Amino acid sequence: MNSKDIKEYGLNIGYSKVGITSADGFPEYVEKVLARGDKFDILNYTTTNPVLGAMPKKFMPEAKSVIVLILDYFQNDYPEELKKMIGKAYMARCYGPQPGMLAHSRLQLMKDYLANNGCTVDSGIGIPARWAAAQAGVATFGKNNFAFSDDAGSYVIIHTIVVDKELDYDQPTMVSKCPPKCELCMNACPTQAITAPFELDPKRCIAFHNWMTQDGRDSISSFIPYEFREPIGCKIHGCDICQDVCPLNHKKLKAPKSVDRYIEQIAADITLPSILNMTDEFYANRIKPIMYNYIKDKRYFMRNAAIAMGNSKDKAFVKDLAIALTNPDEMIREYAAWALGKIGGMESRQVLESNYAKESSDNVKQAIHQALAEF
Repeated sequence: MNSKDIKEYGLNIGYSKVGITSADGFPEYVEKVLARGDKFDILNYTTTNPVLGAMPKKFMPEAKSVIVLILDYFQNDYPEELKKMIGKAYMARCYGPQPGMLAHSRLQLMKDYLANNGCTVDSGIGIPARWAAAQAGVATFGKNNFAFSDDAGSYVIIHTIVVDKELDYDQPTMVSKCPPKCELCMNACPTQAITAPFELDPKRCIAFHNWMTQDGRDSISSFIPYEFREPIGCKIHGCDICQDVCPLNHKKLKAPKSVDRYIEQIAADITLPSILNMTDEFYANRIKPIMYNYIKDKRYFMRNAAIAMGNSKDKAFVKDLAIALTNPDEMIREYAAWALGKIGGMESRQVLESNYAKESSDNVKQAIHQALAEF
């Protein structure tokens, strides 16, 4: 088995590109991240910290090469109503794929192929995937902080596998093909998370507020600051705005695509009301198959749905939010109150006032009080 064999096998099982780089490490990446200070201290709360993963030999002393696999996840299209709420990568079911999923099986096939041909294999979890992809010559950098790969644009999933075999290394492509004066991604970001070309403040990103804001982390909680709630819009799991406006993605966006029959089958069930007041069965059968990535507890999806309802200003959601105001979970009640305040109207006011007297939580009472002040 040689480098050519590995690449051909990867293409054969469905990856769009395969590149190889050295496992000596990515010190320039570490330097750049550390230079951004506390903007990236959120990495302390991830299980795949890329600063630690940037030195593969630390977790696999015998490491020689990093194999980088590029998967084009935007080959099928999805219903417009779902794209308003959910990132396309998650509907493609190939980001952090779970056992039993096609993308998981594809990755396992690659690992098995390498192992069966004499390689010691490590999953490469934590390796800075975008940086590794550029070092392996299969991606370039975009001002929106995504990796771009030829015809797939930035709609790619990157997997890395570390092996103990020295292989032929590809020429790095540590460049950008973005138009020099283009700032469309920066201007389109509702939370101004892209602070400069190629620089992101992750704590401002919609995705961060969708899923990193969970209880049980030292300096992060489930509380989403008020200043970010309205800019989040109707996004409940991920955001594609800075990718969809990018000129480098126009060709991919306009290209003909097949219909994803599975998503088409379940799409009608995935609505904001069904998420807000979901059952365990709904979570298992509709949410978990496509969004079991960063969020493992349904309560955060319910919170996100409440925010989306409030931002929609749709009075049809008042009855669903009224049900959420009786949820045993204090957090759900708090965000339901916020949403009712944003929707407004007499019915919302009546729901808030009738629940205030019987509310036992000071936090929720405060949320109801603030919501009533919106009228």
